[in-house]
Amino acid sequence: MEPDFSKYVLEGDNSLYANASGLVVPVVTRGGQEPGNTGQSEGASRISGVGPQHTPATRIWFGKVSNDAGYRSVPHHHGEAETGGYVLSGRARIYFGARFEDYIDMAEGDWVFVPPFMPHVECNLDRNKPLTWMTTRTPENIVVNLPQVTDADLRDWTERP
Repeated sequence: MEPDFSKYVLEGDNSLYANASGLVVPVVTRGGQEPGNTGQSEGASRISGVGPQHTPATRIWFGKVSNDAGYRSVPHHHGEAETGGYVLSGRARIYFGARFEDYIDMAEGDWVFVPPFMPHVECNLDRNKPLTWMTTRTPENIVVNLPQVTDADLRDWTERP
């Protein structure tokens, strides 16, 4: 069955996205000029390419997340936000479950969806190379840090190659 795209005809009011001159135009965030006022977890650098903090966007956040070699995040979730991720470079692991007893591993080119309110721990599996994700969230970049867990609490973390 083919999707019905007829509801997306050019009608509606996009004036909320107008710039100071009253024009609706694309907004570019130049590389190296991304704002640093985004939700953070210690050891992860999140930079915002598109978001409500510096563009007219109201329902999306899109940015780059970098993790140092061997990094693992504190447990956290992203509130009401749906999260999509793409492993741009490196090898990743996400722990999840009641006591973070489950995990999935990802490699360069893999995509992941993280549901709202799902506590998880993001890890860089490589002890020598950084991990870089492209990440998008709706409605914005919400980061709610939770109490820390030990490395020993994360199955197979200390034994990884």
